Amino acid sequence: MAKNLLWHSLDPQTAENELGASSHGLPQADAEARLQKYGPNELVQTKTRGFASRFFAHFQNALIYVLLGAAGITALLGHWVDTFVILGVVLINAIIGVIQEGKAEKALGAIRQLLAPAAVVRRDRTIQTVPAEALVPGDIVLLQSGDRVPADLRLIQSRELRVDEALLTGESEPAAKRLEPVAEDAVLAERFCMVYSGTLVTSGTATGLVVATGQATEVGRISELLGDVETLATPLLRQVNQFGRLLALVTLAVTVLTFLFGWLWRGYELAEVVLIAVGLAVAAIPEGLPAILTITLAIGVQRMARRNAIIRQLPAVETLGAVTVICTDKTGTLTRNEMTVTDVVTHGGHFEVSGVGYGPEGDLRPVGNVSESILPADHPAIVQLAHAALLCNDAALSRDKGARDKEARDKEARDKGAGEERAHEQESREKGSHAEGRWQLTGDPTEGALLAFAYKCGLSSPLDQQANPRLDAIPFESEHRFMATLHHDHQGRRMVYIKGAPERILAMCTDQLVSSGTEPLNREHWDQQAHALAAAGKRVLALAYLDVPADKSQLDFDDVTSGLTLIGLTGMVDPPRPEATKAVASAQAAGIRVKMITGDHAATALAIGQSMNIGDGRDAVTGAMLEELDDAALKDVVNQRDVFARTSPEHKLRLVKSLQSQQQVVAMTGDGVNDAPALKRADVGVAMGQKGTDAAKQAARMVLADDNFASIVHAVEEGRIVYDNLKKAILFILPTSGGEALAILAAVALGMMMPITPVQILWVNMVTAVTLALTLAFEPAESDVMARPPRRPQEPLLTGFLIWRVLFVSVLMVMATFGLFLWYSRTGYELELSRTVAVNALVTCEIFYLFNTRVLVLPALSWRSLVSNRYAWYATLCLLVLQALFTYAPPFQLLFETRSLDVAAWGWIVGAGAMLFVTVELEKALRRRWAL
Repeated sequence: MAKNLLWHSLDPQTAENELGASSHGLPQADAEARLQKYGPNELVQTKTRGFASRFFAHFQNALIYVLLGAAGITALLGHWVDTFVILGVVLINAIIGVIQEGKAEKALGAIRQLLAPAAVVRRDRTIQTVPAEALVPGDIVLLQSGDRVPADLRLIQSRELRVDEALLTGESEPAAKRLEPVAEDAVLAERFCMVYSGTLVTSGTATGLVVATGQATEVGRISELLGDVETLATPLLRQVNQFGRLLALVTLAVTVLTFLFGWLWRGYELAEVVLIAVGLAVAAIPEGLPAILTITLAIGVQRMARRNAIIRQLPAVETLGAVTVICTDKTGTLTRNEMTVTDVVTHGGHFEVSGVGYGPEGDLRPVGNVSESILPADHPAIVQLAHAALLCNDAALSRDKGARDKEARDKEARDKGAGEERAHEQESREKGSHAEGRWQLTGDPTEGALLAFAYKCGLSSPLDQQANPRLDAIPFESEHRFMATLHHDHQGRRMVYIKGAPERILAMCTDQLVSSGTEPLNREHWDQQAHALAAAGKRVLALAYLDVPADKSQLDFDDVTSGLTLIGLTGMVDPPRPEATKAVASAQAAGIRVKMITGDHAATALAIGQSMNIGDGRDAVTGAMLEELDDAALKDVVNQRDVFARTSPEHKLRLVKSLQSQQQVVAMTGDGVNDAPALKRADVGVAMGQKGTDAAKQAARMVLADDNFASIVHAVEEGRIVYDNLKKAILFILPTSGGEALAILAAVALGMMMPITPVQILWVNMVTAVTLALTLAFEPAESDVMARPPRRPQEPLLTGFLIWRVLFVSVLMVMATFGLFLWYSRTGYELELSRTVAVNALVTCEIFYLFNTRVLVLPALSWRSLVSNRYAWYATLCLLVLQALFTYAPPFQLLFETRSLDVAAWGWIVGAGAMLFVTVELEKALRRRWAL
């Protein structure tokens, strides 16, 4: 089929012949026949599951089965309030899941929105506007600046065409297009004779031959790839499902054994032993656990939002804490997405230019002597270079209102008593937020960098342009790779300034500018300088000038092909964000490996990687290299190398899968349509909020509001805090269930009545989960949260330490609860009062144990532990009020069969809780000693 041809390797005439087309356009009848053959130019809508299917799918895991079983048991007991509470938790979880899943399935719809609504075509020798879906292979499409490309086109005519292909290639600058065919194995970013559906024409005009439509386009291929990608369950969901299955099996087994033991061995009545079995099942099920998990994750979402990380899918909060590898894009994430001149080379030397972005702040310093700042006015060649950069330029930089008013805001803050410190903090925030909005570029990023350099040299765009008005220009075209402008000053002198690719400009020069005037060009020297800058990953431009007669008013191509005088070279990069560099170091210190995967040039990727300490300095691995590797060899490469360049969507997806096959938890950043499949497959897909496409955002689980890598590391920190708090919540909830279950088992073993009834068990589980356990979601970070390596992805939810602590505390709670029940019941107190003592003893032990749990190993009585979470004290006060109602309020006494307690009973109850607290602290102290 035609779509399988390598169109970029064919010349325009051959491509037309292959499709039976001509430059006059297809006859209308032929176009209609082809539409029947190839189908409409639109992406196929994949079938999605209906609401009901998605809704009921969220009930299909073991923990939900356990909860539904608990609801059924409470219904059998006639406790309908408890039944509805449990069912409400299950229902809310399912609704949240359906909503989040529905958002994720919009990714394909977002890609479909990229297609242009209409296209200008030539048919039957006339120019027509037709719906984009009516395009067919063989159509001739006309493009101009601002158009969205409606299909994949082989260019047959082009003038100064530049196309923003970032959504497909990740390139930071628009690609300059030309007509010459390229090699068959050229990567997408280097197919300069092609334009692709969904990309944007930024300048120029062109005529193209439609070679692919609909699903056969590059965007269509990515759409299919995205639809085929399987979204992996998060580590927490896998662990919760595993824990739920284990809990269900253990609960069922113990309940059945207890039933048989009580009925056959202890001789309980059938009705009584059924009630005991039901109570044991209710005790063993931590009904509040799903709600606590959801709330803890939701609180983590709020914390991350304050740090510019917007979570789209709740479980991603916890997954961030388990991340072992961050695969990041380069442009705009690690870098500022603002080209900056960093190097200037003249005959007088090589100078570094400080300052980043489009702002004019910065100075020049000789390479090798960075402590010595120079005055550009003392170096005529630098001034001349700055003039050329300013005048041979079509871009514009403007300082927006927010930046102009900054000083006024600072003054107002000081006048209101905020002081110098507040003003300084405000300035730091503005600078630390990428200084977006301070200087706005209109035009090409490269020309914006040259303007900023000229401003740093003391030039003024309006004044210098007025002093040297432009008379004529030769615009940049990819065929000749330079731009030239003709100017005059008010003394009658006329001159031409030229900028362009070094090899092209050097070929046009005969002289070079020196301090004493001019001298013959030393071509070898300048070639070496240009090569050195390029090898450092910098984009190199040469600038030259030519004096012309005073009556020259028009500029022709032949005027500048020879006889130029070279002024110098500039090297520029899209510089790293300072905060991103620190964040990379922080991630690496936390045991997280950072890999850069970009569509940009290999040399540029390598240079940025080296400047940010990503990789080991070896050359970047290119997409072409990845094509040659089988899966086994790829595993070795991803283990050894961290910088990947010129990658396609398939490459990114394959890299993510390779890492996941080695039990790595992968966070993947991206902003383009080409990133969407890898974002969906990654454990945590991270889309850019400012420059990201809708397709990327819909496929991702997290969106960065500031497009900053540092925000990813902040989110990882928050994810680790969330997991620590989830672990604390589990460590708190399970001993309650364990203590209740063991107390019932002890009663059956001794042939006694249950110390706590099923309805009392549900009361304890409900009130402690809603009050005490919830406070653990607000715990601050442990001091070593970013100093320890990521937890192992295969680490179970209940580690050996957690199992020990749960069993240890469960036994302590049984001793306190069952011990007091046994003492009171054996000394002649009525059963209802003995049970009231037991319930209050259990709740009091939980209050004391809450403060044990807030720090897992360190002492709980430190000042920081006592004051860092005020919610723990609020919850304790709330629970004491609830227990007072439970014990003394007549309606509660009637519902729960409780009795009022005297002061002596409360003394024993509080003493039991205090003994549990001291015993757990002693266990922690022994653990710390053993660790030493």
